[in-house]
Amino acid sequence: MLHSWLKNIQDTFYSPTCLLCGRQTGAKRDICAACERDLPWNRHACQRCAAPLPADEESRVCGQCLRHPPAWHAAVSPLRYAWPLDQLIQRFKFKADLATGNLLGCLLAGYLAADPAPRPDCLIPVPLHPARLKERGFNQALELARPVGRRLRVPLVPELCRRLRHTEVQSTLDAKSRQRNLQGAFEVFPRVRGLTVAILDDVVTTGATASALCLALHEAGAREVRVWSLARAAG
Repeated sequence: MLHSWLKNIQDTFYSPTCLLCGRQTGAKRDICAACERDLPWNRHACQRCAAPLPADEESRVCGQCLRHPPAWHAAVSPLRYAWPLDQLIQRFKFKADLATGNLLGCLLAGYLAADPAPRPDCLIPVPLHPARLKERGFNQALELARPVGRRLRVPLVPELCRRLRHTEVQSTLDAKSRQRNLQGAFEVFPRVRGLTVAILDDVVTTGATASALCLALHEAGAREVRVWSLARAAG
C-alpha cells in the first residue's frame, strides 16, 4: 500500500518531460503522444532495403534493389533520417545523452514488436573499433539494441562480431568510398553458423556498413541476415 502511494506521488510530481517539446508526457516515456505522431515515420519504404519511396510510387521495391539486390534478406527502418529525429540521434550519439538513446531504442523496439515476421535467433549491434569506442565512450548501436533485445526476447550477442580496422567516419565519404572503406572491416565468429541474425545500427544511409557486415556473417555460415535500424536516410 505504501509503495503504491509513493508511486502515485512520484508519477504526479515527477512525470517525464518530452525530449522534443518539453511538456510533461503524462506517461512513463520521454516523448509526448503529439511529438511521437509528428516523427518522420517511414511509412512508404522499399521492402528490401527500407529506403523511403515516394508516396505515389506503385512498386514496393526501389530501383537500386531491383538492379542490385542487397546482401541481406530484409530490412526494417521505422523512421526517416529527417527533422526532428536527426536532432535526437545527434544528441544521443555525439553528446552521450543515453536517456535519449533509451527512448530511441524503445521506439524501435515497439515498432519491431508489432512486426509479424518470425524473430531472429540473435541480435548483433554493428560494432565499433576499440579506438572509436574509447573516443566516444559507448557504442550507440549496442545501446539501441538493449531495449530491442529485451522487448523481443531475442538474445543480444555483441561478442560474436568485432571490427578489425579503424575506418574513416562513413558520413564523410561518398558511396563508393564507403564500400572501399569497409572492405575486410569485420570479423564474425563461427557460432553464427546456421542462424538467422539481425544486425542493428542507428542509421542506414547507403547500406555499405550493413553490406560489409552481412557478407562477413554469410562467410561465417549465417543462414539469413536481416538489417534493423532506427532510421533510413534517403541515400
